[in-house]
Amino acid sequence: MSPIQEPFADGVSLAHRLDPRGKIVVAGLFAVSVAVAQTYATALAGLALALVCLALARLPLKKVGARLLVVNAFIFFLWFILPLTYPGDAVWQFGPFTVSRQGLLYTGLITLKSNTIVIALIALIATAPVNTLGQALQRLRLPDKLCHLLLFTYRYLHVLELEFQRLVQALKIRGFHPGTNLHTYRTYAYLAAMLLVHSCDRADSVYRAMLCRGFHGKFYSLRIFSWQPRDRVFGAVSLLALAALLYLEWRGAGPL
Repeated sequence: MSPIQEPFADGVSLAHRLDPRGKIVVAGLFAVSVAVAQTYATALAGLALALVCLALARLPLKKVGARLLVVNAFIFFLWFILPLTYPGDAVWQFGPFTVSRQGLLYTGLITLKSNTIVIALIALIATAPVNTLGQALQRLRLPDKLCHLLLFTYRYLHVLELEFQRLVQALKIRGFHPGTNLHTYRTYAYLAAMLLVHSCDRADSVYRAMLCRGFHGKFYSLRIFSWQPRDRVFGAVSLLALAALLYLEWRGAGPL
């Protein structure tokens, strides 16, 4: 069984060597700061900071671009909705449809902020393995159940995928051909139900096995997180950069 691919987790760059606890905190604060921004000045400054983090991570740009392409595939549909529905000054009109200037600016701001946040998360969060992130979240005093949920999801997601593929293969052997009919919808409903039942059975067996091995609700790790000088410098510079973003937003002339 092949594990979930983590193409950005391996590396020797500065972003890879930073303490994951600090990266999680900085990434969270940065994402919130950019998400609530209402001016292009703040969003563009955030994009510049995200690109700096991406340069520090030294990630393959082609793979990063592929992730951004997926994100922008969803944002693409906003360009057909918001400019037509957002009230404001008309810049183009075709029959009953009116494109507003404010709608275009608002959609552009959403696009800019979304790409900025994704780039920053790739550079800071994706450069650490998932199991390391789970341990770091636990050290940051997040609830143990949430950390366990993340770790177990990472560990068994590919197991569920293999189970799904096995069920689909069984359907094909029995001559199932999907179509737009009631039989197809009923079959897919049975497939989802069987996957849920098998997942519950697997979860119960795993839990019983863990109890037999002395599990009592807490994971222990031999890894020790320690703050290095580079982590202190990264934290100080990040706080200054976040303060600059807040200052830009405060000095902004208002929305858009």
